[in-house]
Amino acid sequence: MKLKSYFSGSVEGAMELARKELGDDALLVNARPATPETRHLGAYEIVFGVTPSGAASAPNDVTNAASRPAAKAISRAPERLMQDVAEMKREIERLGQSLRGSRRFGSPSFAGSATADEAELYARLLENELDSALAQAVARGAALEDMFEVDATLGRHGAIRGVVALVGPPGVGKTTTLVKLAALYGLASRKPAQILSADVYRIAAADQLRSLAGILGIGCEVVETPVALAQALEEHRTKDLVFIDTPGLAGGEMEDGADLARLVASHPEIDTHLVLPASMKPADMACVIERYEVFQPAKLLFTRIDETGRYGALISEAVR
Repeated sequence: MKLKSYFSGSVEGAMELARKELGDDALLVNARPATPETRHLGAYEIVFGVTPSGAASAPNDVTNAASRPAAKAISRAPERLMQDVAEMKREIERLGQSLRGSRRFGSPSFAGSATADEAELYARLLENELDSALAQAVARGAALEDMFEVDATLGRHGAIRGVVALVGPPGVGKTTTLVKLAALYGLASRKPAQILSADVYRIAAADQLRSLAGILGIGCEVVETPVALAQALEEHRTKDLVFIDTPGLAGGEMEDGADLARLVASHPEIDTHLVLPASMKPADMACVIERYEVFQPAKLLFTRIDETGRYGALISEAVR
């Protein structure tokens, strides 16, 4: 397929230029605001794809062009072709793994039938880092607000008490967020609360949490093993709210938290929140979420909302 970009001051103008030159069979591949380097050509860039009319005869042309001195090279072509196919297969598998999250949305066609308004909305959504397939669905009229839920409740649905575990990579603000939740949902609601810290990795992490809990007048206990955590949950069964602080695990440390992950994922009361910074790159956010699936989080909790103006990745991952 041959790709060609058209620039214009409006999406509709660029589409009209493309269809005049390429015809109605051309497929709309992408629509986006022009980059700073190409903005002098027009405010919008529309990319169309078209299959060259001579594409079907190309293999015969190549074959007929081969002369006798090239016969040895041609005879070795099947072997090279097998190697190329094998490498291509491996590359597709690697690409498929990195795009696993996007595939779950499906890949609806966004071909030449898109209107100018749809293409412009699609471009805006992509600019705000929304998943491309999800952006296509919204541009065609799907209600984005129906695809995910903002849930401010703590604890599993129908549970007598709220048991909340915050998990996530290092430095995302789990401990600070946990204390804020304890103050907001515990003190403000006058509900007996308890903090359990399973973060025995960071130096002085437990001391920091004890100090904050002491200021709030909330109990705080350090549990060094998953077994100790399970016992502490049973001991504090009379508390309305129990908050569990967990260690921040980087990519190479996930195995260290395997036992804790199994307990958190299997415990019938624990409502697990995966804490992520809103400013994280979309690709990195998707990788972290996939890595933390072992904890079976029910919700995503975003920190540092004020550090970004693009929320597409937050919505895309919440939908997924």
